[in-house]
Amino acid sequence: MKLKRSYGARELARMADPEGVSLGEELDEAIGKAEIAGGAWFIYGPSKNGKTSMAMILAKALAKHRKVAYDSVEEGINKSLRMAVERHGLVEAGHNFVLLNREFFEDLVYRLKHSRTVRVVFIDSVQFMDLKYSEYRRLRLEFPRTLFVFISHVKNNRGTSPDGSVATKIMRDSDVIFSVQGFKAFVTSRFGGNGEFVISEEMAAKFYMKYRPAAPQSISTP
Repeated sequence: MKLKRSYGARELARMADPEGVSLGEELDEAIGKAEIAGGAWFIYGPSKNGKTSMAMILAKALAKHRKVAYDSVEEGINKSLRMAVERHGLVEAGHNFVLLNREFFEDLVYRLKHSRTVRVVFIDSVQFMDLKYSEYRRLRLEFPRTLFVFISHVKNNRGTSPDGSVATKIMRDSDVIFSVQGFKAFVTSRFGGNGEFVISEEMAAKFYMKYRPAAPQSISTP
């Protein structure tokens, strides 16, 4: 067995980017200055509460720094998703944003092995891809410089916990977690943000006038 290399503190300091990258003032307040050269982020919440909109806002911000692929496993390239892409101005990202039409795990791995330019991948959703935790680990280990953003349903479509043990494990391993309720995202971040992000002021106002949702789940981060 070959001994793996260890790293000194000075080497780690040279590798790290303490400033991170800016994703825009409002996202920076919620997330902090994020490290996007690898890792996992997680978006979850009930249906029709703003998960896709949150993902599109993030995709547009990230596309200013990296090439983004949005794997629409659940919806494919149906009309509602095309409308979301248009509504959130992803056309402005040009070649830095591509939409993948239902590429399941092996298809996605094949693409990432043969397309070295993609550095951010959205997977929508964990449940529809039927992702196994071993497959999640494989993505992280085989593509350590790719940021994966996972989108998940919640239990019974109204709870505050991700649907399924795999989604829960991925969430707990993620650097940034977006708990979406009523077109607001309650953010837990290892980059110092831990704030609230309003996805749509108009839709949030309508939602919170009609409902009083349960408080979002608190997630502790190391």
